[in-house]
Amino acid sequence: MKIVILKNSDEVAAYGADIFVRFISKKPAAVLGLATGSTPVALYKQLISAYEQNRVSFKAVSTFNLDEYLGIAAEHPQSYRYFMNHQLFNHIDIDKQNTQVPQGDAEDPFAACERYESAIKKKGGIDIQLLGIGRNGHIGFNEPSSSLMSRTRVKTLTRATIDDNARFFSADEYQPHLSLTMGIGTILESKKVVLLATGESKADAVKAMVEGPLTASCPASALQMHQDAVVIVDDAAASKLLDVDFYKHIEMENRKLNERFDR
Repeated sequence: MKIVILKNSDEVAAYGADIFVRFISKKPAAVLGLATGSTPVALYKQLISAYEQNRVSFKAVSTFNLDEYLGIAAEHPQSYRYFMNHQLFNHIDIDKQNTQVPQGDAEDPFAACERYESAIKKKGGIDIQLLGIGRNGHIGFNEPSSSLMSRTRVKTLTRATIDDNARFFSADEYQPHLSLTMGIGTILESKKVVLLATGESKADAVKAMVEGPLTASCPASALQMHQDAVVIVDDAAASKLLDVDFYKHIEMENRKLNERFDR
């Protein structure tokens, strides 16, 4: 696990976006795993800017989103399909036929999960998976106690996650308590993982993920087993890590190495 600690959320977004831009430039038909939530929005703005500056094209890119609420249609303003269209897809040259989000209004959500897994495999797997992290250490909608080998499935949301997401729904609006989500096992099969975390509210989760034991109590700790996971955090999110100076030293040496070999 590579830990990158930067000053603020803007630097986190820029660093993460650069990973995606560089990869797509080398592999135009890249398969991306994408995430929703407030943290990835800044990264998506960076990707839109890179496209507008002709630094990257998404014409041949395919995407798979991590999750979706169960029980709402793609056109619903709180659906993650709606989110992705408005935060990214509508602003770049991607073919929306190549973008997939779990089907929240599927008549048979269990069959929809199986189809989603199959679609990922048919594409050859995900090249880069973008992640955020919840305050309780969840990734996607894989809440604490999720199997570390789980596949795309229907998942019940914890009360903490429901409360965190309540701000996006009006008082009289239906708020789902179930979701469709890629499993932790699915995420771990991605060739590269890029996780972003910003703000002091994520500090406990970041510490548990990076320095805590490998445990289903902190689903994100499964990334300790991934061969190419990059965790990009700001100073506030890193504030409870035991050896911040050590992580910063490693990153400085890695940058020198990458510059030397143009990587």
